[in-house]
Order: sequence, then structure tokens, then C-alpha cells
Amino acid sequence: MSVIDQELFKQNFQYFDKEIVLDIINIFIEEYASRMETLKKNIDEEDFDQLKFNAHSLKGVIANFVAPEPQELARALEMKGANKEKDGVDALFATLKEKADALVEELKVLREAYQ
Repeated sequence: MSVIDQELFKQNFQYFDKEIVLDIINIFIEEYASRMETLKKNIDEEDFDQLKFNAHSLKGVIANFVAPEPQELARALEMKGANKEKDGVDALFATLKEKADALVEELKVLREAYQ
């Protein structure tokens, strides 16, 4: 099952040059590992303010790709940070990472269509 809503993705980017779409995809892929490491660090250090900020940022970037499930998981992680809620945050992060990893893999395939 696809993480990205392919039709909405195409609609979102239909007026963009292929190079712009490639740049957006490439930047996300390049920054992805670092973003996830930062979120994990925020969780490990119980830095809820930074967790809220970084999860919010990730949610916004994922929204560009019309990937509702990882976007919603990032929103839920953002809310854990906002509420300074430690319970369940590790499991939530693990699920987010799994879905976001799948997003990255789909983007790698999608990227081929824009080259």
C-alpha cells in the first residue's frame, strides 16, 4: 500500500518544473536521517519543547508529499511534545520512523519519474 496519495501529489506539483520537484524530494531525502536522529535525541533527553518544534517541522515537510499517515504520526508526536507527555512517545516514534522510511523509499521511486 502506498504511503503517498499519488493523485494528490501529482495535483500539488503539476505546475512546478521537474527540477523543483526533484530538489524538494532530494532535500527531504538528504535531511531525513538527521531529522529522525534529532527527534530521537529530543525524546531521549525529554526535551519536549524541541520535540514539539522538530515534529511540527517534519509534519510540514511530509505534508508536501501528501502522505497522510506519517503526517498524522508526526502531528501526534508534536502533540506529545506540546503536552510534555512521555507515555507512548517511544512507540509513536518507532511507528513514525517505519512509515516515514516507507515514504522515503516511495520518494526514491517517484524521483525517477522526474529525471
